[in-house]
Amino acid sequence: MFQNQYEAVFILTPVLSEIQMKDAVDQFKKVLTDNGAELVNEEHWGLRKLAYPIQHKSTGYYQLFEFKSNTDLVAILELAYKRDERILRFLTTKLDKHAIDYADRRKNGKIGKKNQDAPKETKNA
Repeated sequence: MFQNQYEAVFILTPVLSEIQMKDAVDQFKKVLTDNGAELVNEEHWGLRKLAYPIQHKSTGYYQLFEFKSNTDLVAILELAYKRDERILRFLTTKLDKHAIDYADRRKNGKIGKKNQDAPKETKNA
């Protein structure tokens, strides 16, 4: 069966304890695995400041899942997000070949670091 690769980022309310936050993340991970998704990458970005207040909250716990699945699972996952009052925001995007390449390089630490093998620029006066 053909599967697309997706990236889902969601923000949990900051009023949760560490255990409650991990339970919520495990719940959404279970939605993915129970419906046949292949989890490619998972990142917990921690408590971060929001760009603007959401429900009078200025911070939130960020979580990222990268997974391969069919298109039906995205609707199931987003329905689970909408039903959960601990979720402030979520975004699921389908990754094309360039986004998959970028995500792989980001995971391997090749993005955001200076390339030490590149020749240094010299200034001609």
